[in-house]
Amino acid sequence: MIKTDLRDVYRDYIACLNKQDWPKLGQFVDDEVIHNGRRLGLSGYREMLERDFDEIPDLYFNVQMLISEPPYIASRLGFDCTPKGTFLGLPLGGMKVSFAENVIYEFRDEKIVQVWSVIDKTAIEAQL
Repeated sequence: MIKTDLRDVYRDYIACLNKQDWPKLGQFVDDEVIHNGRRLGLSGYREMLERDFDEIPDLYFNVQMLISEPPYIASRLGFDCTPKGTFLGLPLGGMKVSFAENVIYEFRDEKIVQVWSVIDKTAIEAQL
C-alpha cells in the first residue's frame, strides 16, 4: 500500500471546497470534526461552509503556504472576495476585500478531525 501524502489530500480538500462539491466533503472531513473547539460534526461543518459561500458568492480558497508535519497540516489561505453583507461583524456590503486565514488541521486516517482557524480581521478593517 502506498502511503498518501497529506499535502495531496489537503490540496484535494481545497479543490473540493472551491468546487462546492459538498457530497464529496465526507472523503476529507471526519464525521465528528471539531472546529475552533466546537464539535460541529460533518453536517455542521458542511453547513458552515455552505453559509460562507452563500454570504460570499465569489469565495475562493487560495493556498499561499502549506506546511506538513503529519498528522498536522498548517496552511495560510489567501482570499480576495466580496462579502454581500456583514462579515466578522464588519459592514462590508459588497466591498471587495483581501485577507488571510491561518489554519491548522489535524488528520486521522486521511480525514480532518480538528481545525484551528484565525482570520486576519485587522487586514479587513484596514481596508474600510
